Order: sequence, then structure tokens, then C-alpha cells
Amino acid sequence: MFTYELENAIAHLTIDRPSAYNAIDPDGGRELCDIVNAMCSDPAVRAVLIRGTGEKAFCAGGDVGGFAQSGSRLPAEIREMAGNLHLSIARLSRMDAPVIAAVNGVAAGAGLGIVAASDYVLAAEHATFSSAFTAIGLSPDSSTTWYLPRIVGYRRAMELLLTNRRLSATEAHEWGLVNQVVAAADFDAEVTSFAERLAAGPTAAYGAVKRLVRASLADTLETHLEDEAVSLSQMAASADGMEGVAAFAQKRKPEFGGQG
Repeated sequence: MFTYELENAIAHLTIDRPSAYNAIDPDGGRELCDIVNAMCSDPAVRAVLIRGTGEKAFCAGGDVGGFAQSGSRLPAEIREMAGNLHLSIARLSRMDAPVIAAVNGVAAGAGLGIVAASDYVLAAEHATFSSAFTAIGLSPDSSTTWYLPRIVGYRRAMELLLTNRRLSATEAHEWGLVNQVVAAADFDAEVTSFAERLAAGPTAAYGAVKRLVRASLADTLETHLEDEAVSLSQMAASADGMEGVAAFAQKRKPEFGGQG
């Protein structure tokens, strides 16, 4: 249910099950984990673009219809699927390449978690965002209870998770969940252009940004300042760091190779 293609340093990861609103089943969870493992091991990947097939959904979360057929196997199936999803999200968050979510419709449940865990989010103007877990008597997974309070604040996170309120793309942008809202007619072009821009950037420096921002949530100021100094020194010694400084001095556009 996932397709993967590496093109021009962009890893195109597509959730490809439009007949089920791109809902993820246990086989899909295993497939995603395998793809992410391969992606994280490939130095040619300089940006990751996640999107859903069709115009109706990015990802509607877990395959609730399939869950209903699982009977007594359901707890074990959900534990396995959540484990694969969580490992995938954790590894995407730790890879140097920035992760872009292109939300072209419904993002619910685990789909919302993938959005929240992404580094940059573009949404088509008809996209919607909701938690949906408690609506079927389940608790959230896929990083929603970790990322949402940090992105939208405690009160708004609780509102989303308790009431299953559905946010429009405009509301999601106002709340800070989405970076850009794009007209449907321009969506594909804007997403491609943005992914190409990041894929041409200093990948190792992007990875350092991701690590530093994540660490800031737990660090003291003094610890974090030292982490920044060490990271900056490492980037200054990198091929891309030296190229960036040289390009600035020579008043030209840098040509980054994505090297640390």
C-alpha cells in the first residue's frame, strides 16, 4: 500500500490505498517500516516527501474496518502495527533529510500523527485534520500526544484529542500545525518546487537543525548552548559548510552536496 521512488534526491513516499482513504493496515505498517529503514540508510536521500494517492485523503489513520474483522487478534495486531508506525516515525525524525508532508485531503488518526511529526507541512485548501481516536473508543498513537502539545499547546491539543474536532486547512495553519495552505490547482507544483529546494540544500545542516530543536525540549539553556556550539563547529568543518562560507564571500549561490 506504499510506493517509494527516489528521484532527484527526493524520496517520494506515497500512501497508495485511495479506496480506503489511504488507511494503514498491519501489512502496510510492516511495509512502511521496511521502506523507512532503507530510506534512512541511503545517503542519496536529501528530502522526503510524504503524500497520499488521490484528492480525498492524505491518510485516514488505521484501517478500522479491518480491525472490526480481527476479533480477539485485534490487541496484538494493533500493538504490532503501532510498533512499526512508531519506529518509522522515530527514524524519520532522526534522519538528516527534512521530511515534508503534502496533505491533499483527510489527515486523521495516524495520518495526523505523521503530519505532526513532519518537519514541514503543506496542505491543499480542502484538507482537514482530526484525531478521531476517542471517537471509536481508542487512545491516540503515532506521536500525536507528544507532538501536538508542543505544536499547538496543551489546551488546543486536549481539545483535538478529546473532542475530535476537525480543523480546516486554514484553521490548521492558524494553529501552527500547517506551514502553508495552497490552492488545489497549484498544489502539486508548489509541493514539488518546495521539495526540490530542500533537496538541493545542506542536508547535514538540516539534520543538525532537527536534532537541536528536538533536544531543546528537554535541555537546559546552558546544555543547549554548548550543543549549538559543538554542532556549529562540526558544520563549519563539513564540505557544505565550507562551500557555504566560500559562496558567501564570493557573492555566488552555494552548490551544496548534502555532505557532513
